[in-house]
Amino acid sequence: MCGRYALFSPAEAMRRAFAVEALPPLEVRYNIAPTQWVPVVRALEPGVRSVALLHWGLVPGWAKDRSIGNRMINARAETLGERPAYQRAFRKRRCLVAADGWYEWQTAAGGRQPWFIRARAGGPIGFAGLWESWRDPQSGEALESCTIVTTDALAPLAQIHRRMPAVLAPQSHEAWLNPAVADPEALAALLAPCDPALLEAWPVSREVNDPRHQGPALVEPLPAQ
Repeated sequence: MCGRYALFSPAEAMRRAFAVEALPPLEVRYNIAPTQWVPVVRALEPGVRSVALLHWGLVPGWAKDRSIGNRMINARAETLGERPAYQRAFRKRRCLVAADGWYEWQTAAGGRQPWFIRARAGGPIGFAGLWESWRDPQSGEALESCTIVTTDALAPLAQIHRRMPAVLAPQSHEAWLNPAVADPEALAALLAPCDPALLEAWPVSREVNDPRHQGPALVEPLPAQ
């Protein structure tokens, strides 16, 4: 799964990684948690990308209230075309969730040990995501929300956790974002695991367990024992 991640790259690196020109003001964050507002890349029309802040925890358009989003922070790649909550978004409302890396927790002696996982080359990566628009039936308030697509973890990372976010290769960004691409098989092919050699991971402080904690120390490797 993906329940916590970080985004701290400067704006210029974001613009290059996701081929966007304008960015909303983005805060450096080392401990992004569910239900917070997160930056995603969308193409509301083919070839035109933009970045928006969406609520992390997808709320389907048919939901009676937004609390359902608390349980929908991740969507399994294998069932995107089957689950009613994700079917429409999978066809027409796909996005990239911008990140510099994510955290996973490994079961270990003495408690669960967090690891930080990122691109070996550093810099922003894009998780496959879905987004939806919902309107509160009582207040009429509109909400745009998103979920991170997950897949089976690559062999080296499976020792930490059996699931991981679907990290899309840059050459797959255009097809994933394009709302005109709707063939389930073509979309599923984009979610194939990336080359494990492109990623690296290391154990980090348990300070990340508390989402109130922030700062670059959270992603620093633990000292060698």
